[in-house]
Amino acid sequence: MRQDSKMPVKAKGFGAAGVLPASPGESAVGVSIRGLRHAYGELETIERLDLEVPAHGVLGLVGPSGCGKSTLLELIAGLQAPTQGDVSLGGGVDSSARLARCAFMPQRDLLLPWLSAIDNAALALRNRGVRRAAARREAGELFQHFGLAGFERSSAAELSGGMRQRVAFLRTLIAGKPVLALDEPFASLDAITRAEMQEWLAGALEAEPRTVVLVTHDVEEALYLCDGVAVLSARPTRTVEELSAPNPRAANRDEAVTHADFVTIREQAMQALREAAK
Repeated sequence: MRQDSKMPVKAKGFGAAGVLPASPGESAVGVSIRGLRHAYGELETIERLDLEVPAHGVLGLVGPSGCGKSTLLELIAGLQAPTQGDVSLGGGVDSSARLARCAFMPQRDLLLPWLSAIDNAALALRNRGVRRAAARREAGELFQHFGLAGFERSSAAELSGGMRQRVAFLRTLIAGKPVLALDEPFASLDAITRAEMQEWLAGALEAEPRTVVLVTHDVEEALYLCDGVAVLSARPTRTVEELSAPNPRAANRDEAVTHADFVTIREQAMQALREAAK
């Protein structure tokens, strides 16, 4: 297994460099969830849910394990159809319209073992008909930014868990969709790299906004990256509380997460999460 490499110090400036590919032919797209209910047979996972994410808004979802957060992302991304209610992305309600507007990153990296790292990263481009050389060139420009330079030709089996996750995240971004559904995108990274990636994503979304729905178990991560956080109950899930992140937030992550206002809201979220788990 190849050893993990670290995110470069200039990671926090990625947004200005234009590393979130523009979504082809799409204007800003918001997410609307109305009267949503979902069940697998007799197992009800979502009781009733109403959520709104404005175009270019970033919403964090936190809740107890198994409460249906990943299922909700799959519904948003058009990978499932709701049992009842509506999920709309920019007015597109049917599954195919949602799928066309949303790039979904699951918890597992799902890299294809027969492809190199760069070909895994460029997969969305190849699926759009981009020729291999051009797709590799576009993906390769981002490898340095992600601390992956030198690993372009490595197989998935040669990469550490953290590096695999970064390739998977790069693959999600390069799809160029206006909505990103991210399921614990940094969960497998070490604490330092995770903090660097959080700071990078915050800067990138500020420079080139996307509409984002982020699932995480890390309340601090949710409040730092998101405009608002919805705390979900245990299954069948419902919204327990909706919190707004401190505004304005310091550009430096360490300053942001240690600010008194941030700490106060983090404690509110933790208390709501404890109540939700009961």
